Amino acid sequence: MSSGTLFIIATPIGNLGDLSPRARQILTEVELVAAEDTRHTGRLLSHFGIKTPLLALHDHNERDVVAGLITNLQDNLSVALVSDAGTPLISDPGFRLVQAAHRQRIRVSPVPGPSAAVVAMSAAGLPSDRYCFEGFLPAKRKARRDRLIELRTECRSMVFFAAVHRIRDVLEDLADTFGNDREAFIGRELTKMHEQCVAASLGELLVQVDGGAIPSKGEFVIIAGGSRDVPVAAPALLAAKLLRELITVLPAKQAVVIVSRVCGLNRNAVYREMLALTGQPGAGGAS
Repeated sequence: MSSGTLFIIATPIGNLGDLSPRARQILTEVELVAAEDTRHTGRLLSHFGIKTPLLALHDHNERDVVAGLITNLQDNLSVALVSDAGTPLISDPGFRLVQAAHRQRIRVSPVPGPSAAVVAMSAAGLPSDRYCFEGFLPAKRKARRDRLIELRTECRSMVFFAAVHRIRDVLEDLADTFGNDREAFIGRELTKMHEQCVAASLGELLVQVDGGAIPSKGEFVIIAGGSRDVPVAAPALLAAKLLRELITVLPAKQAVVIVSRVCGLNRNAVYREMLALTGQPGAGGAS
């Protein structure tokens, strides 16, 4: 049984010239565009002379409209999913629809384009070989700080979105948790007329926001550099590594005694680890 295609289309995060020719063509050819805000997307389509019908799909109605969209797709109609800006599902609605399409074996096809997280990462001047996307932090300060404490030893660069009315609070919590000297970046109004790309420490960025050099206006992406502190190996992991080395040069029981003392672990637990490493039966304990 044939079906339509669900196209996941990235749209400009500010500069309308960033809409790709392929995205324009597909938005023209599909039977329906599912949009986070039909008024916002309507202006985008109107700018390019596209008259495809629009249907609202956002956080508050997604659960209700998915079934109808899946029926349309099963009836061989193609649908384009767009968010207000950037790539759908990246801190935007659409997860339930895409998940349902996969479950029904409906073709899902991404149409790549702008993503604020990737755009900011490319301009940040921070390590980008490995990074993690954290999106919006919790709105309440305690929950936000709790999450940042969990991330304090993260070695990868971290990408955060921040609402304009929380930009100062988020920066303050980042600086308090990660340290004022942690390398960071703010991308404000990326690709728009008043674009700012500022690389500085978290403490310096907070000073610039407080002083108005970085206005509290527009849309923000914050990137915090990863921790440079080398995490201490967990005792059990250290014990296993140490055992592997010692049992090649010492009697097994002597290796067990040394490792249990160095790592502060129960001798019988280390003895069982030694048996596992050497492939010996597990009866008995260390004498």
